Amino acid sequence: MNNNSGIVEALKRYDFTFFGISFAIFLVGVVNLYSATHSSANDYFADLYTVQIGWYVFSTIVGVVVSFIQPKNFFRYAWLFYVLNIILLVLVLFTGHVGMGARRWIVLGPIRLQPSELMKITSILLLARWFTKNDPDQEMGLKQLIVPFILAMVPTLLIVVEPDLGTGLLILLIFFVIAFYRKLKWKSIVILAILGVLSGGMMYKFGLKEYQRKRILTFINPSADAKGSGYNAIQSKIAIGSGRFLGKGFKKSSQASLNYLPENHTDFVFSIFNEEHGFFGSLFLISLYLILFYRFIWLAQSVTKIYDSIVAIGVMSIFFWHTFVNMGMVMGLMPIVGLPLPLMSYGGSSLLTFGICCGIATSISNSRNLF
Repeated sequence: MNNNSGIVEALKRYDFTFFGISFAIFLVGVVNLYSATHSSANDYFADLYTVQIGWYVFSTIVGVVVSFIQPKNFFRYAWLFYVLNIILLVLVLFTGHVGMGARRWIVLGPIRLQPSELMKITSILLLARWFTKNDPDQEMGLKQLIVPFILAMVPTLLIVVEPDLGTGLLILLIFFVIAFYRKLKWKSIVILAILGVLSGGMMYKFGLKEYQRKRILTFINPSADAKGSGYNAIQSKIAIGSGRFLGKGFKKSSQASLNYLPENHTDFVFSIFNEEHGFFGSLFLISLYLILFYRFIWLAQSVTKIYDSIVAIGVMSIFFWHTFVNMGMVMGLMPIVGLPLPLMSYGGSSLLTFGICCGIATSISNSRNLF
């Protein structure tokens, strides 16, 4: 009886909301993935939704296991996780699997691991630890940002070299969100904004490859190369516009069935969803993401430990920037950088990342009720 009552009490304390909202988004995503790929003549693409379900189950199991780890252990082993992840990123550059023109994966039998995905999480755990141990109650100037900026830049540079510009910039965006949340002086914010504009110009001139610069030019004027680099952006906007208010209906996307829009199972899943379900369907999906973001912000405000609060905001920023950038790029509001839409786009490594994120958030939430 005591064991049963202990299990019941544990279930009462367990916060199911993060996995619950994520499951709702995934359910929409896997149905959309089936719709986007069902007409493919290639059996590999036609069966992607079943592979996605398998990855989701595995990711959820991993996430649930993570949820039973005490948050103090994330703090304790943050440096270890970070260093091991850096080693994996270095290994990718020398022994990684090449796909779609980039060296991003480590192949372990049937499993392809993308260390840059896990780096988003390990960077958050370490940055939160550093900010917690260094005057957590004081406003920060530029001097206090030097060390955490270096901690963020090391993996960013390793990831950009792969090349994976989108994920590399995402690490920096996560750093800026955490730094801002941690209380930056307004003077520091203004200086960082100016430095960001100047460094962006320098990176465009000297740091980007030709195809990366072409993406930015295509974003400004897609019609300049409508049959080349601007093709995806134009077809994506056609798909979104043709959905109108109510959409064409399930499995009735012409852009998917006629294969006008490449990568409709990864980067451009939101375009297909818009075409089939229209403006109101997109509002429903965006509402699910907003509920998830709100839940992370609520968690950050409800915990008593500054480390847990920073980690919650960092995890929220992973979901937010993925969603914001992906939706922005398929609507032509941002350059195409190849960031997946959380729990909607096909991809095992990204699902694993989001599963672990939900596990970390659930662990932090559960710990509020232990004492």
